[in-house]
Amino acid sequence: MPGVVALAVVALILLAVASPGFIAPADPLAISPVDGFQPPSLAHLFGTDESGRDVLSRVLHGARLSAGIGLAATAIGVGLGVVLGFCSGLGPRAVDAAVTRVVEVLYALPTLVMALLFVAVIGPGPGSSILAIGLATAPGYARMVRSRVRQVAGSDYVAYARHEGVGRGRVFVRHTLPNTLWPLAAMITLGIGQAIVWVSALSFLGLGAAPPSPEWGSMLNAGRVYLLNAPWMTLFPGLAIVVTATALTVLGRSMSKGSAA
Repeated sequence: MPGVVALAVVALILLAVASPGFIAPADPLAISPVDGFQPPSLAHLFGTDESGRDVLSRVLHGARLSAGIGLAATAIGVGLGVVLGFCSGLGPRAVDAAVTRVVEVLYALPTLVMALLFVAVIGPGPGSSILAIGLATAPGYARMVRSRVRQVAGSDYVAYARHEGVGRGRVFVRHTLPNTLWPLAAMITLGIGQAIVWVSALSFLGLGAAPPSPEWGSMLNAGRVYLLNAPWMTLFPGLAIVVTATALTVLGRSMSKGSAA
């Protein structure tokens, strides 16, 4: 049941990512100063911000930015992690030792700290956030891929295929590659939720998407100034981050249990 609910939430988020204008009631950037700081009502379900912009519309349009940036960052992290993991798991001992040492050093640093270091070097902005989070999460994926590829390479069915004279390239394509990557699907789902949280954190610190962009972390940063007078400006973007990350976590754990079974 939790997995079904999480899947429904993720489907709604994907709808907001694909076509936010279809479900958003207003333009997220439309300014109406006379409607500023309106509390939640039938006219504005999530209220309005200091410029009279509809918070619900901004949250829905923000899904494209926050989830899109998180997805892109995860793709970079997974891609780099897969390359490093396979090089380490299947390469010579010298390559394995070198890659493992570098990955272990980077993995010892908290992901957000690494992302902040990368942003400090390459500068703030959405593109920088994508690259920073991707590079910061790559060591974790590399460790998982290395462990999995070692397990698959030492399995009985791979040994049997080699015993039957199947070439290394064919063994890699038919056995090693699919059996290594498929279990990562659940971890990637979990990683997207985590990436969304970290991307929002960078935007909250002013290092990601800049106002008036309807990005969830940026909305949190803008709303904190009015937290006592207009708490809905912070409440609903924060809920969007929490619900999205929770739904992806529950879905990823359900997928993990299913693959294990």
